[in-house]
Amino acid sequence: MRRRTLLAGAAASLVVPSAAQAAGYSGYAMAYFTESPSMTAANYGLHLAVSTDGLNWTPLAQNNAVATPTAGSLGLRDPFLLRKQDGTFVVLATDLYGTDWSYQSQYLHVWDSADLRAFTGYRRIKVHSLATHAWAPEAYWDAARGQYAIVYSAVNSTGHNVLMINYTSDFVTASANAVYYDPGYDAIDGTFVTAGGVNYMYYKNNTNSTLLGTKNLSVYTSAITPGRGVEAPQIVKSNTSDVWYMWGDTWSPNGRFFCWQTTNVAGGSWTLLNDRAYTQPLNSKHCGIVPITSGELSALTTKWGTPAWNRIKSYNYPDRYLRHADGVGRIDTYPFDPYQDQQWTLVPGLADSSGVSFRSVNYPDRYLRHKNYALVLAANDGSSTFNADATFYRTSGFADSSWTSFRSYNYPDRYLRHNNYVLRIDPITSSSAATDKQDATFRIGY
Repeated sequence: MRRRTLLAGAAASLVVPSAAQAAGYSGYAMAYFTESPSMTAANYGLHLAVSTDGLNWTPLAQNNAVATPTAGSLGLRDPFLLRKQDGTFVVLATDLYGTDWSYQSQYLHVWDSADLRAFTGYRRIKVHSLATHAWAPEAYWDAARGQYAIVYSAVNSTGHNVLMINYTSDFVTASANAVYYDPGYDAIDGTFVTAGGVNYMYYKNNTNSTLLGTKNLSVYTSAITPGRGVEAPQIVKSNTSDVWYMWGDTWSPNGRFFCWQTTNVAGGSWTLLNDRAYTQPLNSKHCGIVPITSGELSALTTKWGTPAWNRIKSYNYPDRYLRHADGVGRIDTYPFDPYQDQQWTLVPGLADSSGVSFRSVNYPDRYLRHKNYALVLAANDGSSTFNADATFYRTSGFADSSWTSFRSYNYPDRYLRHNNYVLRIDPITSSSAATDKQDATFRIGY
């Protein structure tokens, strides 16, 4: 039998920033942790990224953690960012290091932050006394109560995960917990949004790994899926248009985000975006997103710095990134390990500093060069031939002028392209076939 519990006033008073506040936002901050398919990227500290469009993200601090728990499991998952009523931030996160799903913690990690440039007052807040976990917290301001609501997933007497709720004024102590939402089956990862004065919650149906949306806590969407298991929905509105984005995380392969969009949250229909439209932070997992001002974005970038490396995305296979594998240049489907194979330092061209050369991050003495027109990763021997073979000029993308094509220095009629996913240089002109031009078009990002 389907069961649902709603605390009085909970849904009716969910508050998001006013229109005036929202008008002042021109960027976004994302919190996440990291894992990769073989777990070589696993890091259970707080990571941050920023974006100007809410779709393409720049990791901060070289994609390293900016804060790490010092109590409980000594690790976090599922970080969430909340801008409080006073304009400062609080960070909430699951108390769990790694993937021991049997680990029991009645606590959540908490930090305070004035501006996401420093994290202070680290503590854990106790939210229940059950012999189970407290997973995937989110919070919102309940105006009717004059307190913040903390919602998270836990197994209660029903024997399955439900969404629990506590109230707090300071994120130091919390009220007794109660069931917020119980659909009668395992439900986790609640996320909240208000649109048109109506409150919505999206969550993961943990029995079939799809996402569902509720309107005032009644399901109003069909199952949302990218065709594989998905979890951790996170919804954020565009700062510049009436568009909403919803992010979801998958574990097969591990560390892959999907993104949907809609202009009508009330309608409950979401369109899955092409990977060409967005780029997640490298190895990111279970994100929390908050809009920020241009000043905050600039200050965050100044404080933490942007990566010294880049990733290069294929235009016509946008789920694939330029990498080296066994010394061969190619494009492969993200995510993969070793993840460092897709990281490149774009240095001044070895033969002409106005060009660019691709230096490997994990083999920094090696560069991409062409040899018999095929791209290989090779150690720099210092010869003029090597320097020339490893130098390219950036040009407007053949398939999209906002993207990039790379012209060979010593074979100026030839451009970097992929063919059967393997990189080479071939003659490309404006009259070339559309497929050839797409093969020779890339996006430089992170």
